[in-house]
Amino acid sequence: MTRGNGLSSLRLLLIALILVLGAFWVGSRYGPRQAQDVEARRAPEPASSLLTTSTPASPHALTDEESINVRIYKAASPAVANILTKATEYDFFMDPVPVEGAGSGFVIDPHGYILTNYHVVAGAQSIEVILGDKTRFPAKFIGADQRNDVALVKIDPKGKQLAALTLGDSSQLQVGQKVLAIGDPFGFQSTLTTGVVSALGRTVQTSETTFIDEAIQTDASINRGNSGGPLIDTHGEVIGINSAIYTPSGTTAGIGFAIPINTAKLIANDLMTEGKVRRAYLGVQTIPVAGWLAEALDLPVQEGLLVEAMPKGSPAAAAGIRGGDRAAQAGMRRIMIGGDVIVGIDGQKVSNQFDVNVILNRKRPGDSVTLTIYRGGKKLDVPVKLGERDGN
Repeated sequence: MTRGNGLSSLRLLLIALILVLGAFWVGSRYGPRQAQDVEARRAPEPASSLLTTSTPASPHALTDEESINVRIYKAASPAVANILTKATEYDFFMDPVPVEGAGSGFVIDPHGYILTNYHVVAGAQSIEVILGDKTRFPAKFIGADQRNDVALVKIDPKGKQLAALTLGDSSQLQVGQKVLAIGDPFGFQSTLTTGVVSALGRTVQTSETTFIDEAIQTDASINRGNSGGPLIDTHGEVIGINSAIYTPSGTTAGIGFAIPINTAKLIANDLMTEGKVRRAYLGVQTIPVAGWLAEALDLPVQEGLLVEAMPKGSPAAAAGIRGGDRAAQAGMRRIMIGGDVIVGIDGQKVSNQFDVNVILNRKRPGDSVTLTIYRGGKKLDVPVKLGERDGN
């Protein structure tokens, strides 16, 4: 082989090697890298396709309990009233001072009858009612049972179709039942609070002359302004009238009391049909005897009610109950002694006039009761047919 041919062969070999290396370099640069760029340019997979997730709940879905609350509120709130009152009081110098008050109530009849608490409208010279739809009406005071703190007022709907609440049966309540209160606490109209029936059957004295018999105790928030509003069960029926709270600190303590609707129904029916409350009447004037007075009078019992006198023709007098026949001095008071001592009514112990009022509150004129008395040292049971008291 000549030297020239050798050089030519070497050149060809170098050119072939360069071409092979160049092809390898081009492939390595543009082949895989291009595939990576394509992958990089693809739309990313949505997170929902990469993770296992549950379908989100609708933002409008309600729990069963929430659904009940919403349903009852929508149905009842149009019939719940804000009651505004105006009255005139007099200051120390006998100058007139205007006084405004507020409370709640609820429509019980399409003709415009509204139940509320007596203390909400007591002494009012004018009454205005604002219904749930913000319509306003002047109201007329129909009547009240002051002892039970129940009052009835009426508006003239002037052709407006009023929503009215259905009255339930409070005798069927059980402790633990859910209840809802709607009212206007502190002037905030149509406010809903919820709770349960905490206790039943309590007698709660609200003043010297008023009380809630068979009170419904609840932990549903009842505040100033809620008075007179409805306490409602989960069927949407009114089972009580919100009336009072136990508040040793001046704020709500989670203990509220409502008047049983069965009591209010009797009162409302009397007022709508007869214009007055029919109240049972025994007709005795008594003083409580306990401790030193029982001993001083040498009575056979340590507690009871000494009958001093009776109005002529009263039910007790007609039944033969005897009053005092001679006067005596008891401390600073002159009393009549020698009469019967009442110790029970229908088997229930009585030791003061409040006990008698509670028992008579559950009776109607014409009902009969049995008085357990002591006459001298002898114990007797005397049947008495109750009469009807005039006025409240």
